[in-house]
Amino acid sequence: MGEKLLCCEVDSIRRAYQDANLLNDRVLLTMLKAEEHYLPSPNYFKCVQKELVPKMRKIAATWMLEVCEEQKCEEEVFPLAMNYLDRFLSVEATSKTRLQLLGATCMFLASKMKETVPLSVEKLCIYTDNSVHPGELLQMELLVLSKLKWDLASVMPHDFIEHFLSKLRIFPSTKHILRKHAQTFVALCATDVNFIASPPSMVAAGSVVAAVQGLYLKSLDASFSSQNLTNLLSQVIGSDPDCLRACQEQIESLLESSLQQVQHHNNTKEPKCVASDADLSCTPTDVRDINI
Repeated sequence: MGEKLLCCEVDSIRRAYQDANLLNDRVLLTMLKAEEHYLPSPNYFKCVQKELVPKMRKIAATWMLEVCEEQKCEEEVFPLAMNYLDRFLSVEATSKTRLQLLGATCMFLASKMKETVPLSVEKLCIYTDNSVHPGELLQMELLVLSKLKWDLASVMPHDFIEHFLSKLRIFPSTKHILRKHAQTFVALCATDVNFIASPPSMVAAGSVVAAVQGLYLKSLDASFSSQNLTNLLSQVIGSDPDCLRACQEQIESLLESSLQQVQHHNNTKEPKCVASDADLSCTPTDVRDINI
């Protein structure tokens, strides 16, 4: 008798299970105390940078997001790379010709922190159309590390999302969808200059509330109403409910403008947008699946 072959897809990247013991108030309080240490300067375009303007950051962020999406990086890589970029620009004047080099370097460092198999120098140089050489990127890596004082363990919105979800009474399948949508909002915020100095806990809380409202979970449980959820999470992060509500509205407004840009892009470049799932998206993963 011949043996049967069972073929199935196996995730080649081995990941550890989440440690539920870390989802406690002591860890949350420690992160809340530490998050301000990793905030960039909100005025670095005016006070530090002479050549760069916010529009250039937006272009660089969009390119970085596309690279992370195409390489299927972990969700934390892009926001962490943007944190490194903003913190670097807060202390070091940079010419506009070196902004893409800086972006590639920040992705390189962030992938080392969050990926099992980090992005390679050679691959990142290819994404710059070889305008950046491996030696330049490695030299820039040392400069970025020096300016960030080798402190790369930034507290990020993703660190808070799991804590917030653990406080909600939802099914695991619903939690998975909610997590993905909240992560999408976080990535969207990372591309926008208005969120540069927003505390990660506020961005995470606003993203969770916006995701709950977009998924209409409030129809399943009264505790998911915007007011109840805002009150709960504002207490968790020690913030004023009105501030959290304003953050949520700002995130929803950003999503709406992003969707409009995608629709305009699709209308003006229709032949290219009849595309497969493998094509690069103009917006973060799953953003077109979110209902406002």
